[in-house]
Amino acid sequence: MKPRTAPATAPAAGRVATAGSAVTAVTALVLAALTAVLVLTVRHDGYFTDPAGLFGRYAACWALFALALLALRRVPVAHVLPLLLAGAVAVTVTGLVAPPRTSTDSYRYAWDGRVQSAGISPYDHAPQDPAVALLRDPWLFPAGAACAGPDRARIPGGPVRHCTRINRPAVHTIYPPVAEAYFLAVDRLSPEGARHKPLQIGAGLLSLGVTGALLLILRRRGRDLRRAAYWAWCPAVPVEAVNNAHVDVLGVLLAVIGLGLVAARGTGRRAAGGLVLGAAVATKLMPAVVMPGALSGVRRVRDAAAVLVPAAAFVLLAYLPYVLLSHDSVLGYLGGYVDEEGYDDPSAGSRYALLRLVLPDDWALPVLLVTMAGVSLHVMRRGDPLRPWSGSLLVTGWAFALLTPGYSWYALLLIALVGLDGRWEWLGIAVAGAAVYLLAPVFGHRSALSATVYGAAVLLVLIAPAVRWRRRVRCTRSKDIP
Repeated sequence: MKPRTAPATAPAAGRVATAGSAVTAVTALVLAALTAVLVLTVRHDGYFTDPAGLFGRYAACWALFALALLALRRVPVAHVLPLLLAGAVAVTVTGLVAPPRTSTDSYRYAWDGRVQSAGISPYDHAPQDPAVALLRDPWLFPAGAACAGPDRARIPGGPVRHCTRINRPAVHTIYPPVAEAYFLAVDRLSPEGARHKPLQIGAGLLSLGVTGALLLILRRRGRDLRRAAYWAWCPAVPVEAVNNAHVDVLGVLLAVIGLGLVAARGTGRRAAGGLVLGAAVATKLMPAVVMPGALSGVRRVRDAAAVLVPAAAFVLLAYLPYVLLSHDSVLGYLGGYVDEEGYDDPSAGSRYALLRLVLPDDWALPVLLVTMAGVSLHVMRRGDPLRPWSGSLLVTGWAFALLTPGYSWYALLLIALVGLDGRWEWLGIAVAGAAVYLLAPVFGHRSALSATVYGAAVLLVLIAPAVRWRRRVRCTRSKDIP
C-alpha cells in the first residue's frame, strides 16, 4: 500500500517548480530593466555637459544590478547558467550602442595599432610628431570646425587648425608589449574605415571570455556559479571594458586564467599560471598586484619560483622585440604618468585621500608601502593555496582603498576577483572610483570627494564580514535549540 502522503508530493513539487519559474522570470525582468537603463546611460553623452546626470544613470544601473543579484540567489540551480549567460550577453552588448563616452584611451590604441601596421615602433614617436604625419586620417585627426569638441587636443603647426581625439598627443605611448600586440592584431583584422567599433567588439568578446573563465574555475572548484554574475552583469563592464574599450579587460582575462592555473595542483600547472600572469602584467602592469595572492600559502622557495620565474621571463621576453625595434625607451610616458597622477607627490592630487585624512602628506606613501607589504606577507603566509584569488582580492582591494585612484576602469580587475571569491562588499571600491571620475568636476574638490566615497566603500568592507559572522552565529544557535 502506498503511503497516504504520496499523493501530496506531486502538487508540492509542482508548487516549488512554479515558484522557481516565477523567481527566474522576475530576475529576467530585472535584467531587462538593467539592460534598458544601461543603453540609456551609454547613449547619454553627458561626460562634459551633464556629469551629475550621467552618474545618476550609472547609480540606477548599480541599483538594478544589486536587485538582479539578490533575485539570482533564489533562482533554481537548473536555471542559473542559462540566465547568467543570457544576461552576460545582453549586458555586454549595451556597450556597443555608442562611441566611447567617458574615455579617449581607445583612440590611442587605434593609433598604436596603425603605427605598428606601418612597420614603426609605437614607442618611437608621439602622435603629433611630423615624422608620422602621413599615417593620420580625418577620423583620429580632424580639422577645422570638427576641432570644437572638448575632448580634442590641438596639433601645432600648419595654416589650418588641426586636432586629434588622442589624449596627450605630445607624449609617447605608455602601454606594455602584450597590449601593443593586441592593438596591432585588432588593426590588422579591422576593415577599412571601421574606426572605434573593432576595439569595442574585441573588448566585448574579451569580457565574455572573462565570464567563461570564471564559470569554468567556479565549476571545477565546486563553487556556486552565481558568483560569476558579479562580473557578467556588473555595469562597469559594458561601460569601461566595452564602450570605452579599455585594454584592462585583456589583463583581467589573463589574470583570472593565471590564478585558475596556479590554484590547480602540480608544478607544471603553477608554472603555466605564472606564464599567464606574466602576460597579464605585460598587458597593463596593474595585474602585478595579484602576485602575492598567487603565492598564497607558499612555504618553499621552489614553489614560489615556479610562479615568479615564468612570470618574470614572459615579461622580459615580451619586451625584447620592442627593445630591439625601438630607437626610444619602451617605457614611454610611464614616468610622466606617475608624476601627473601624483603618486610620488601626495600633496599634488587626490591620491592617498584616506591616509591623508589622518597623516601628514609626506607620510602617506611610506605608510602605504609598509601597509601593503604587511597585507602581502599575511596573504603569502596565511592564504589558501587552493584559493589564490581570495588573497589577490584582499591585496588588490586594500591597494585601491589606500591609493584612491581616480580612474574607474582600474576596478575591472577587482570586480573579476569578486566574481571568483564572492565577497561582494569590495564592489563598493568600484562605485567609489566611478564617483570620483564623474563627479570631481561637479564638486570641484577632488580630494574631499575621494576621501568621502572611498571612506564609505571601506566602511562597507569592514561592516559586511561582521554582518555575515552574526548571521552564522544566529544560524548555529537556532540549530542548537531543541
